[in-house]
Amino acid sequence: MGRMWRPRLVLAVVCLPLAALMKWSSPAGDPGAASRAADPAGRPAAPRPYVVPRGVWGADEEMVREAPVRVDRVRAVFVHHTDHANGYDCADVPTMLRGLQRDHVLAEGWDDVGYNYVVDRCGTIYEGRGGDGVHAVRGAHTRGFNKQSVGIAALGTFDAGTYVPRAMLDAIAAVAAWQLTPGSDPHGRVRLTSTNDASRYPKGTTATFEVISGHRAGFETDCPGDALQAKLPAIRDEAERRRD
Repeated sequence: MGRMWRPRLVLAVVCLPLAALMKWSSPAGDPGAASRAADPAGRPAAPRPYVVPRGVWGADEEMVREAPVRVDRVRAVFVHHTDHANGYDCADVPTMLRGLQRDHVLAEGWDDVGYNYVVDRCGTIYEGRGGDGVHAVRGAHTRGFNKQSVGIAALGTFDAGTYVPRAMLDAIAAVAAWQLTPGSDPHGRVRLTSTNDASRYPKGTTATFEVISGHRAGFETDCPGDALQAKLPAIRDEAERRRD
């Protein structure tokens, strides 16, 4: 199977000025930015980065089919790409996300946006699947392995030779560092059990993954693209740095 999905909707007009997005992307004034949790050994989790809420980018809450299901332990992060063209203006991202939500619900048949978070090339982090904005919720990003994981999608297409902006990589690492259960090792491995037969592994099969993996590790796809897949070691390094 190819990439996770292909947008079918024509992007609309620019709806928000870039200056406003830059303001939202700043961690200043984010009430959760300084909060930390610790495991029994005292190792801190990373602080919460600023995440643009769904209400700001204009998610259609009436389109959501079921209430979110909370994930108590995030043991793995799966990195994706959305398969959009890479030359977008970051001010257009809210419009793109509204199109993504419609595609995931109406075309894919999911309850809401499949990804928990979406990161643009300017490094702005957006709330994908709805929740309370703090706790992880179960997404629809990696068939068979959504139960104890979070999906982070890079907005764009990252085939071999594609440039992956540093701001995007840092933002993915910031979300991973924050969302992973305290005590998790961003350079480690984790064993997860498949919950259905739609992934690379039949239902009930236990598979070993990198704690921070590309989508292709769990599903027959080229996502997140060879260029972004090659950057996973750098994302792991940055996530570990943020948790120290």
